[in-house]
Amino acid sequence: MDLKQIAKDTAKTLQSYLTYQALRTVLAQLGETNPPLAHWLQNFSVGKIQDGEAYIDELFREKSDLALRIMTVREHIAAEVAEFLPEMVTTGIQQANMEQRRQHLERITQLNLSNPSPKIEDQTISDPDENNKN
Repeated sequence: MDLKQIAKDTAKTLQSYLTYQALRTVLAQLGETNPPLAHWLQNFSVGKIQDGEAYIDELFREKSDLALRIMTVREHIAAEVAEFLPEMVTTGIQQANMEQRRQHLERITQLNLSNPSPKIEDQTISDPDENNKN
């Protein structure tokens, strides 16, 4: 397990997600102040936001002012959430794992109750008194 590579991949994914959140913020702002530009940005962004850096690079070629605005918002969001993120991720994963284990235990318990194994009472047991009544 290459933890350094996992950390790099996680950081890149988080960076792209923060780019997406910055885009949503800018779209909301533009929706109030400049609806035609918001519409243009929405159409431009469809299917391109998966890789945040490639998206910003392409947006710079089309409308550099919007690219700069999204980068500024993204940086602000990152600064605001960075302090809480490690603990939130760790706690979130621990809680999610516990919930998954609980649900799994409930499922296997319910499965066993709905398909019980044959009980001893269901088996034919000879009555000793019956054998002695000849």
